[in-house]
Amino acid sequence: MGFLFNNEFGEKLGNKMMSLKRSFAMAATAIFIAVVTQSAFAQDNGVLEDISFASLPGGRFEVKMDFSQSPPEPTGYEIDQPARIVLDFPDVKNNLDIKQYPLSFGNAKSAVVLGSDDRTRLIINMDKLEYYQTRVEGNSFVMEVGSNKLTSSIAKANTITTKLVEQVNEYESAIQNIDFRRGESGEGKVIITLSDPSININVEQTASEVQLSFIDTQLPKELRRRLDVTDFATPVLFVSADYDGANAQISIKPQGDYDYLAYQTDTEYVVSVKKLTKQEAEERKAKFTYVGEKLSLNFQDIPVRSVLQLIADFTELNLVASDTVEGKITLRLENVPWDQALDLVLKTKGLDKRQVGNVLTVAPAAEIAEQERQALETNKQLEELAPLRTEFIQILYANAEDIFKLFNNKKGGKDGGARKSILSERGRAIVDKRTNSIILTETESKIEEFRAMIRRIDIPVRQVEIEARIVRAETGSAEDFGVRWGFAGGKIADSGAGQFWGAGGTNTLLEYSNAVKEQAFDIAQGNDPSFEDYVYLDNGLADALVADLAATPSAGDAGRFTLGFSNDKLSLLSLELSALESTGRAELVSQPKVITEDQQEAVIKSGEEIPYQVATSSGATAIAWRDAVLGLTVTPHITPDDRILMKLELNKNSLGQLTSFGNAINTTYINTNVLVNNGETVVLGGIYEDLVQDTLVKIPFFGDLPFVGRFFRKTSNSDAKIEILLFVTPRILSDPLANR
Repeated sequence: MGFLFNNEFGEKLGNKMMSLKRSFAMAATAIFIAVVTQSAFAQDNGVLEDISFASLPGGRFEVKMDFSQSPPEPTGYEIDQPARIVLDFPDVKNNLDIKQYPLSFGNAKSAVVLGSDDRTRLIINMDKLEYYQTRVEGNSFVMEVGSNKLTSSIAKANTITTKLVEQVNEYESAIQNIDFRRGESGEGKVIITLSDPSININVEQTASEVQLSFIDTQLPKELRRRLDVTDFATPVLFVSADYDGANAQISIKPQGDYDYLAYQTDTEYVVSVKKLTKQEAEERKAKFTYVGEKLSLNFQDIPVRSVLQLIADFTELNLVASDTVEGKITLRLENVPWDQALDLVLKTKGLDKRQVGNVLTVAPAAEIAEQERQALETNKQLEELAPLRTEFIQILYANAEDIFKLFNNKKGGKDGGARKSILSERGRAIVDKRTNSIILTETESKIEEFRAMIRRIDIPVRQVEIEARIVRAETGSAEDFGVRWGFAGGKIADSGAGQFWGAGGTNTLLEYSNAVKEQAFDIAQGNDPSFEDYVYLDNGLADALVADLAATPSAGDAGRFTLGFSNDKLSLLSLELSALESTGRAELVSQPKVITEDQQEAVIKSGEEIPYQVATSSGATAIAWRDAVLGLTVTPHITPDDRILMKLELNKNSLGQLTSFGNAINTTYINTNVLVNNGETVVLGGIYEDLVQDTLVKIPFFGDLPFVGRFFRKTSNSDAKIEILLFVTPRILSDPLANR
């Protein structure tokens, strides 16, 4: 089968094919132009040219944004805490010169307009989130905040709440009373009385208050109020109670640094809010270093730069982000301090920050470290090239040499370690003892650094007066009773065979024998005994003692009573009774006093030096001296709370008894550290001695005989008490210059 095409048919077919090709080319061109045009319009939604704000009735306000063409439909979100409305206009350029606009409508604080390459963002910062609605009018975008729709919703909610209150009897759980009291330590106590002790309670601490939620619990209408408890002088300012239709809500608004404790006893639920002391607040900050205002963030795949911008807007800081800050992040943070949230974002992306004033710089950590290294090298080079100048620095209160040693430590220490000096490598200093000055040659910055150090340490030092009192009290009593008696006499035997003589001692016996013979001879001659013989006999009585147990006190004479008996045969008997009773009291007070500077040792001594012999290395003797003094050595340290920490050494030495090796030294010594309040007296130590001594001296056998034995015994009783008390009183001397 074959086809035959003539020339006419072929020409017609060719013309149709050419026409079809031209039509297809035109259609393709039209489609391309439409696509390009649509793409161009999709990438250019106009320019934001102006923004204005206006107040509306009912506490509302209006935001009007004028664009170069019809604005696109924005995308946005709301944040409850902090209250914020955010709208993004895609592919719209920002042509406004001002970024932040302060607002004074209702609870609105400010409006922020930010622009980037792909969008323009509107942020409305508020005290409390409110309802809003938007509309488009030509090339303008209008947003009304605080619409009447919110008022109607609130009214509707109030109606529902009223109905619920009317049906309160249908609920088993309810709050019966809310009370507030001030505790003994100044804490504020919120006392809530419950109808059922098994009510579920949620307690949450937010950035500015403590919130309590009583689940499925009614709150009577008369308890829905705000209590102003400022006059109670507690950390609590207000207590607010409300009902949300299902749960009872109680908010406690404290002030300052505080801590709270919540506990329940049967149907009584108590929240105690206590003010933290300065030390407790510092300890809390040390454990948790983030103290910024709390915020909540909930984003998925949001650019890091946007998160940084949000935090900067919240804190009203100026943000400078490096070009190398990029990437996205997903985060959900509820009620977190903003500085903690910022650190989390930076650590996650390997970034670091530096804040100078209210400007926050964010960049990769390595980049910031390199910048700081370069800055240090630059400063070092500038310091090496800086010109030197000489300054004469007058030292007012301190010693110039001591201050010189503080900073001129270029050489290594005793341990071989290097000790850095405040002087640079080119700097030098000279001390002038005569004027107590330092001649310093250094750069301008080093001289100012040295002057700043001098201003802090060259100040008058506070002084302390140390007064010590040493009291030595002695009381004693003694009783002493003794007897002394003697015998002397003789008899002539009738047989003439001899004579018998007796006496209290051998010498007395011989003396009496001779005296009696002389008297007998005188009598045989018819003469009277001579006067000298009687005197001789009287003098011989001193050695005629049979028992010599008289009372012999250490000082003074005892009271004595003497009896004697004799007859014509010269039989003599003598008896002497002696007794002593003494009572004594003595009090010796030593009161050394010394004044010294803070942390400076002071020594005071008063007494004498006692010589004694010592052997030398050559074998000869030499004289050495030993102190018998009252001495006080003290080093006080004034604490920041005006108490005094003392390192104290106190000794009281006195001359003691004489021994074969020389005089002994009686010593009272104490060495201690003690912390005392200014002006208070502390007893550092007390030494108490009580000596009771009973002595019995007797002649064996005779002293044990009943009645008669009393004449052969001597009794002595003594009771001595010695007490040494040491008192120390430090006083900080008032000095206006030192106090300043």
